[in-house]
Amino acid sequence: MAKTFYYFNPSTLSFEKAEFKFKDFIKRTLWLIATALAFALVFVWISFYVIDSPKERMLQRENNELKQQLKQTAKKINMLEIVLQDIQDRDDQVYRSIFEAEPVPIELRNPVLSQNRKYEYIAEEETIELLNIISEKVDLLTLQVALEKKSLDTVMSMVKNKSDMLQAIPAIRPIKNMYNVTSGFGRRFHPILKILRMHTGIDIAAPRGTPVYATADGVVSREAAGSGYGITVILNHGYSYKTVYAHLSKRAVRPGQKVKRGEIIGYVGNTGLSMGSHLHYEVLKGGVPVNPVHYFFSDITPQEYEAILESSKKINQALS
Repeated sequence: MAKTFYYFNPSTLSFEKAEFKFKDFIKRTLWLIATALAFALVFVWISFYVIDSPKERMLQRENNELKQQLKQTAKKINMLEIVLQDIQDRDDQVYRSIFEAEPVPIELRNPVLSQNRKYEYIAEEETIELLNIISEKVDLLTLQVALEKKSLDTVMSMVKNKSDMLQAIPAIRPIKNMYNVTSGFGRRFHPILKILRMHTGIDIAAPRGTPVYATADGVVSREAAGSGYGITVILNHGYSYKTVYAHLSKRAVRPGQKVKRGEIIGYVGNTGLSMGSHLHYEVLKGGVPVNPVHYFFSDITPQEYEAILESSKKINQALS
């Protein structure tokens, strides 16, 4: 049996029977549904955006831990950069300078990398920035470490060749028991031309026939000496070193022959443009004449070196 509903009518001050139309039923139903949906939406919004679920709290905690790990990794990479820079500085300023090798060009030390875009799909800007910085630094460090390895491999090969290189550097006096220089390196008066001009070696007065010794390991060159040098021996030592022994009375070696430091290569004479029996001795580094006195250090005391150096400084007339 259907229930009967009454409502109070204030106009008549009496209860009257309520009559419900289908239209009113639809309205009430829709209102109830709308209210329920509104409450449901508010509940969902609060659940998703205000109150974190246990899983979300766990993920957030893991995310924060990862951020901290990224920051710590970035700090470690910064420390590695400092260590690598120190190794590079030692490579250029110590190791390579010992072997007289050119430093690695700065453009190779610091290659330019293309912009890193591999993490653009990540929504959080701070995380993107951290990952991009770390990724770029790791790529750069990888290249720099590979380059440094190649550089140190080169230095290692230099170390293996160090003995040969040291033997190729002029290091002894070309005439034994030589304690002074008759005419030194620099501007000197030419004995025949009577003009002040560059003297590219040193003159050592000695009796004719005095043995002349190779000052470093090398190969007797086939090239001709300059005009006025007389009978000459030129040694190619490698490593950009060359020595010249001029005005000899005769040679003791032939072109293409390999010689060792301390081996007799000729004898003092007075050939070419010369004013007396002597040896004209030159040292060239990279094709440029340098003061030979600076290469007397293997068979000489400090006192003897100082005496020779002082005698070589006098601006006088050369013997050739």
